[in-house]
Amino acid sequence: MTAIEKKIVLDNVDMLSLLGMNDTNLKTIEDRFNAAITVRGENVIIKGVAEEVTAIEKVFKEMVYVLNTSGKLSSDDILTIMNLTLEGKEVIDEKEYDSIVLYTKNEVIKAKTSGQKKFVEAANKNDICFAIGPAGTGKTYLAVALAVVSLKKGFVKKIILARPAVEAGESLGFLPGDFKDKIDPYLKPLYDSLDDMLPSEKLRSYLEKGIIEIVPLAYMRGRTLNNAFVILDEAQNATPMQMKMFLTRLGANSRAIITGDITQIDLPVKQTSGLVQAKDILSGIKGVEFVYFDRSDVVRHRLVKDIINAYEKFNGNNSD
Repeated sequence: MTAIEKKIVLDNVDMLSLLGMNDTNLKTIEDRFNAAITVRGENVIIKGVAEEVTAIEKVFKEMVYVLNTSGKLSSDDILTIMNLTLEGKEVIDEKEYDSIVLYTKNEVIKAKTSGQKKFVEAANKNDICFAIGPAGTGKTYLAVALAVVSLKKGFVKKIILARPAVEAGESLGFLPGDFKDKIDPYLKPLYDSLDDMLPSEKLRSYLEKGIIEIVPLAYMRGRTLNNAFVILDEAQNATPMQMKMFLTRLGANSRAIITGDITQIDLPVKQTSGLVQAKDILSGIKGVEFVYFDRSDVVRHRLVKDIINAYEKFNGNNSD
């Protein structure tokens, strides 16, 4: 039978824990199969008959899944995974594996809905991606996860997260403290997302070194951002001028994701939203893609979908 060769890339995994001390886990796999397995960094090269190559690829992917979801991988786990794979049973299937965005200490972050899957695909293919839809659809959380993956892989050297400092019916002036004290609570959702995805010490180090920045949108003016993954959150509250300013900050080897909900605009009534305007101006430009979420993509409490639906009906009945 003709031998084939396949390379798989194992992202976001501790290779030492995966392969075992002195590569004991790798040797366990090699003892079970006839194929040749070579590991170089995060790349695993498998050479053998097609059936074995496919089986070994599944074994490695399931090992990564088990390690990153449970935090450990025993020799018994390896044997179980190989037995299940050879019996045609799997811990995860290929579609689920492909939807995984990031492994964290406590969970696996993955695209769970059709809208989220379209968003992840679009963000990976385009330098600028807009994610527009209601609250609770995971736009910001997935955007931050994609940024963390890019930083971990070395695709970018820094992450910048920005939000327009628009008061949602409340005055920042009445909050205690200096400007940073006033603005930090408004940026807290971004801190919370990062805290879920990175160990506390690592996140603190990144923030102190400026590898990760969380800033009000106004602080972006005058900058050129090279080798950066930039996210503009709550973009419905950016003015047209601010949106243009943000998009023109991108430098060499930089990517941007813009998220927002055009049903929750907090700008003055006569002020056009930069996100709404961008839909009309930028649609059709190669390298820029718009992804739209709806209530079917909501991943929060089950009542959130019903609440969004109720408000849509109410607004529709009172729009005449």
